[in-house]
Amino acid sequence: MPDIRFLLGSEPIVLAGIDPCMTLLDYLRFKAGLVGTKEGCNEGDCGACTVVRVRSVDGVLRYEAITSCIQFMGALHGCQILTVEHLADANGALHPVQRALVDFDGSQCGFCTPGFVMSIFAATRAPGDVDIDDVLAGNLCRCTGYAPIVRAAEQALREPAAETDTATLETLESYKTDETVSLGDFHAPATLDDLAALVAAHPDATIVAGATDVGLWVTKQMRRLDTVIYIGRVAELARLHEAPDGIEIGAGVSYSDAMATIATHYPDFGEVIRRLGAVQIRNMGTLGGNVANGSPIGDASPCLIAAGATLHLRCGQAVRSLAVEDFFIDYGKQDLGPGEFVERITLPYPAPDAWFRAYKISKRFDQDISAVLGAFNLTHADGVINEARVAFGGMAATPKRAPAVEAALTGAPWTEATVARAMAALDQDFAPIDDLRASAAYRLTVAKNLLMRLFIETTEPAEETRLVGI
Repeated sequence: MPDIRFLLGSEPIVLAGIDPCMTLLDYLRFKAGLVGTKEGCNEGDCGACTVVRVRSVDGVLRYEAITSCIQFMGALHGCQILTVEHLADANGALHPVQRALVDFDGSQCGFCTPGFVMSIFAATRAPGDVDIDDVLAGNLCRCTGYAPIVRAAEQALREPAAETDTATLETLESYKTDETVSLGDFHAPATLDDLAALVAAHPDATIVAGATDVGLWVTKQMRRLDTVIYIGRVAELARLHEAPDGIEIGAGVSYSDAMATIATHYPDFGEVIRRLGAVQIRNMGTLGGNVANGSPIGDASPCLIAAGATLHLRCGQAVRSLAVEDFFIDYGKQDLGPGEFVERITLPYPAPDAWFRAYKISKRFDQDISAVLGAFNLTHADGVINEARVAFGGMAATPKRAPAVEAALTGAPWTEATVARAMAALDQDFAPIDDLRASAAYRLTVAKNLLMRLFIETTEPAEETRLVGI
């Protein structure tokens, strides 16, 4: 199998003789001697390790901020990696982003500064308008220096757009191959058939997409991963399209690539994704991975369940489909047989007479794990609820529907009395636990209150009651 090749700055690298699950952060610091990239949290939250990954997508260079601390080296084939050391020109003149941070006093202790530089640099290469708050949400400054950093970002974003780096584009295009590339026991197929064959041959392999969850197994739990299969090169899994029956989302589609399309049809679901991690994590993680990992607090799953999404699983040449809600069997156990993997998700379009709402409750607005996530999909006519799909995360060992709540709502008038009965019925559906994020009593209380919030938002003037994103 061919070797894994990438560009580090402008230097071609052929990977050999390293642990395939070595993180990019460790490679940069210990192998390449590029120590501007820092280790802070080592789990993808603080942004001190932010670098920019450059890929050729449809003949155009795409610049994406990612967290290097949980990016495996085996996933880098065909990419360019840029760090803070690569931005100044050959004469040592600072890049406009670096210069802006100097001019606006955007650096205090300086530890986090390289990460801010790289996040802002990626934003300057993004098409269209960017939201600076979103750009910087994944970078933490413990010196409280955000105001000058924001002013520096505003200045940097006013700079003229850079010309296309044709040499890099040509090199990255030359690295493209339909063959599986490997680094030891880390395999990165490029086609769906090759992926299916690899998974069948290695049914106990760890399958990764963005590794935003699996990466922590290595960095925090110090686990040794034996055979790893990376799906990020499989073109078929990177497809997202609006089919007649719904949005087809390949298992390799990142949150960033899925967010706009989903938000067009499900604004609240789009907002949930916007609050999932930060830009760096959304550029790496995938909805398919969020579902496949089966976390009871995975933000996407309750929304998919409430929307009535279908999961498509593949084993060899066979594909079977099941409702997303039926995929979760118990804590850490999913309906996934040997050699089987998640291929895609079908998200149906909302009914024209439906209310879809999703509410994430967490201690921080950005970059926090949910204590409770409630998703509601109610079809209605003439003041009566005809059908109810209600799902919660954080309330049980798996993301789960609330059948007693749904029964209390279905066929009933949409009134406060009906909502009160549904709130009481929640006790039949869930017996949550206490943990560091919330107590069981808090979870039950807030989940019930989300039902009342839904009622208020759908019966009062929107401009007075809509509390988007809270």
